[in-house]
Amino acid sequence: MDANLPLTAASSLPADFPWLTLIALIPAAGALLMPLVPGDGTDPRAPRTIAFGVLLVDLLLILWVFSQRFDSSLSSLQLVERVPWLPALGLEWSLAADGLSAPLVVLSGLVTLLAVAASWNLNRKCQLYFGLLLLQASAQSLVFLSQDFLLFFLAWELELVPVYLLIAIWGGAQRQYAATKFILYTATASLLILISGLALALGGDSFTLNLQELSERSYGGSFALLCYLGFLIGFGVKLPMFPLHTWLPDAHGEANAPVSMLLAGVLLKMGGYALLRFNVQMLPDAHLRLAPALIVLGIVNIVYGALNAFGQDNVKRRIACSSVSHMGFVLLGIGAIDTLGLSGAMLQMISHGLIAASMFFVTGVFYERTKTLSIPNMGGLAKVLPITFAFFLASSLASLALPGMSGFISEITVFLGVTSNDSFTIGFRVIAVLLAAVGLVLTPVYLLSMSRRVFFGPRIPALAVVGDMKPRELVIGLVLLVPTLAIGFWPRLAIDLYGASTNALAEKLSAHAQLALGRLPVLG
Repeated sequence: MDANLPLTAASSLPADFPWLTLIALIPAAGALLMPLVPGDGTDPRAPRTIAFGVLLVDLLLILWVFSQRFDSSLSSLQLVERVPWLPALGLEWSLAADGLSAPLVVLSGLVTLLAVAASWNLNRKCQLYFGLLLLQASAQSLVFLSQDFLLFFLAWELELVPVYLLIAIWGGAQRQYAATKFILYTATASLLILISGLALALGGDSFTLNLQELSERSYGGSFALLCYLGFLIGFGVKLPMFPLHTWLPDAHGEANAPVSMLLAGVLLKMGGYALLRFNVQMLPDAHLRLAPALIVLGIVNIVYGALNAFGQDNVKRRIACSSVSHMGFVLLGIGAIDTLGLSGAMLQMISHGLIAASMFFVTGVFYERTKTLSIPNMGGLAKVLPITFAFFLASSLASLALPGMSGFISEITVFLGVTSNDSFTIGFRVIAVLLAAVGLVLTPVYLLSMSRRVFFGPRIPALAVVGDMKPRELVIGLVLLVPTLAIGFWPRLAIDLYGASTNALAEKLSAHAQLALGRLPVLG
C-alpha cells in the first residue's frame, strides 16, 4: 500500500480490497430494496431518498477510490480484481480501471445521481422507476470496469433493459415506438459485438475472454478487419454513428428529461469507450487501415447532425441531433490515431457528457412549467424564467464551443490531432478539417436560433406566469456547469486522468504502424 496515502479508516483494509466491485454493486443492492418500500407507487419520498442516498454514497466512494487508490500517471490496469465465476465458460468476475475507464465511471456516477435529483417530482410507479435508475447505474459501471468479455457483454445487455422500460413506461405519447426502436437497434448491434468478441477469444492459440490478454495478441488480415467492422457497427449504434443513429432523436423526444440526461451523458459514451477499448486497443492493425474511414464517418456525423438539427421543431429532438453532431468529434479523434486525437476524443466524451446532461436537464425544467417542447409554441420565456434562460444559454454556449468552456478545448484538441498527423496527406487533412469546421459554424446558428425562439419573441399568453428554478434545480444546474467551466479554463483537470492511457494507446498504434506498414496508407 502506498505510504503516501493518508491514514484513514479505509487505509487499514487490505491492498486488494474489492473497491471496484463495491462501486459496481452498491446501486444494484439499493435496487433490491425498492420492492420492500411500502406505498402504492405514487409517493416518491421514500424511493427517491433511498436512490439518492445510495448513489451519493456510491459517487463519494468513486471519488475517494480514484483520488486515493488510483495513480493516473500509470497507463496499466489498476485495482485489478479477478475471481473465477463460471470456469466452465471461462467467465471471470474481472474488474480493473485505467485512464480510459476511470473518468467515465466518475461521469456516470455524477450524471446518474443528478438524474435522480431531477426526478424529484415523479409520482407514478416510483419504486420501479428509481429501482431501474439504480440498476442502470450498476450496469454502466460494469461496462466501464469489466475486464472479461462475457462480463462486459452481460453488463452491456443489462443496461438495455432499464433504458427500454424507462422510455416505454414514463415516456411521451410515442414512447412505445421509441422504446421498441431503441431495443431493436441496440439488441441487433449486440449480436455483432458478441460474434466479434467470441471470434477474438477463439482466434489465438488458447481460448481467453480476458480483455488484457486479448489486447496483447496480434490479429491481422481479413479476420481482423471483419472483427473490427463488427465492433464498429455494434458500438457505432450506441455512439451513435451515421446511419445507425436514427433511434436517438426518437428516444430523446419521448424520454423524460432525467432519462435523456442518462442517454446523452453516459450511454453514448459507452459506445466511444468501447471503440477505444476494442477497436483501437485490440485491433490496432485494422484500425490503422480503417482510420481514414472513421475520419470520414466523423465528418458525416458532424455535418449531418448539425443540418438535421435545423429541421427539428421539438427542443429535445434538436438537442439530440446536436449530440449526433458532437459525437462525430469522438469518431474524428479516434480516427486521427495520434496522441492529440485520442486525447481529444476522450475529452469530448467527458465534455459532451456534462454539457448534454445540462441541456436536457434545463429543457426538463421549462417543460415542467410549460408542458410543451414545441419550439413554435413557446416564446418570451426569458422574462418569466430568467435563471432558467441563463443556464440554457450557458449550456448552449458550451455546446457551440465557446472559448473558456470544455467544448472548445475538446474540439480544438481533435482538430489539432487531425492536422498534426503526417500519416495522412496534407490535402486530406485540410479537407477533413474544413468539412468538420462546417459543424462549428452551424452549431451556433441552430442553438442560438432555438434560444431566441424559445426565450424571446412574442410572449405566449398561456406561458405568461410560470415559476423559475427552485433551489434544488439551481444546485443541479451548477453541479453540471461548474466542471464545464473548470475544464474549459484548466483542461488538465480531465486530461491528467486519462493522459497516460491515451499516450500508451497512441504509442501502440505508432509501433504497429512502424512494424507492419512503416507508414500509414496516404489518401489523395
